Amino acid sequence: MVVARPRVGVAVLTMGDRMPELPALLDSVAKQDEPAVRVVVVGNGTALPGLPEGVCGVELAENLGVSGGRNVAWRRLRDFGDVDVLVDLDDDGLLIEADVVRRIADLYEADRRLGIVSFRIADETGHTQRRHVPRLRADDPMRRGLVTTFLGGGHALSMPMLEETGGWPDAFFTHEETDLAWRAIDRGWDILYEPALVLQHPKTSPARHAVYYRMTARNRVWLAKQHLPAPLVPVYLGVWIALTVARTRSAAGLRAWFAGFAEGVRTSCGPRRPIRWRSVWRLTRLGRPPII
Repeated sequence: MVVARPRVGVAVLTMGDRMPELPALLDSVAKQDEPAVRVVVVGNGTALPGLPEGVCGVELAENLGVSGGRNVAWRRLRDFGDVDVLVDLDDDGLLIEADVVRRIADLYEADRRLGIVSFRIADETGHTQRRHVPRLRADDPMRRGLVTTFLGGGHALSMPMLEETGGWPDAFFTHEETDLAWRAIDRGWDILYEPALVLQHPKTSPARHAVYYRMTARNRVWLAKQHLPAPLVPVYLGVWIALTVARTRSAAGLRAWFAGFAEGVRTSCGPRRPIRWRSVWRLTRLGRPPII
């Protein structure tokens, strides 16, 4: 059945440690001028607080990580059978405008090959950090356009795209957005960065600790091994070794990074399914060749 107007569902993943941010976020979702047809909150290894009427809660006995928890939310929304677009929001974010759901429905109604829409992440002052712009040339966070990845904190996903790609990579701790983005682009879906869609989020810095370094390195190796054509694997990994050595000022961080790199080489997160060369060319034309 073809639905003229895409129906939007919202998913929020929480570990139960962000109060009163979670209720404030849910309140901002409830105030949208075009209501979401479903709202699901997943307690990732935690009991959930009392939720507003109409919000579906799912409590997981163990923390499945971001990817695992988001897959649970996706499948729960899929089971309802009335959601065409899934919106993931960080539990400490806030929708500061009431037209977000309506704008998303407009975008997907206009383009049925739109797979992913990335929000702009802004702090309480309206500032967007450079690392929150999903392109290499990040000097202008207000520049709208097609991109090669998206932001985990706030985005919209086509439900047919999720079905076709198989959803989030459960084993990933970081780079899960790149993994899903590459698979979506390889299947002909578009990724749009739309700065008019804003998720207000507290200013943060990336977690520069041993686990972060190790997971970052391991998952870069997994990305390359699983998704890149064979000639590009050593190029991609060589570029990231050079960039990491040049950028990292912590000896402990470098040790953790190379330990993660070795872990990625000797382990696997799934069967190898390299993207096509035409997808490599498409990523390159969009401004981010898959060697960096």
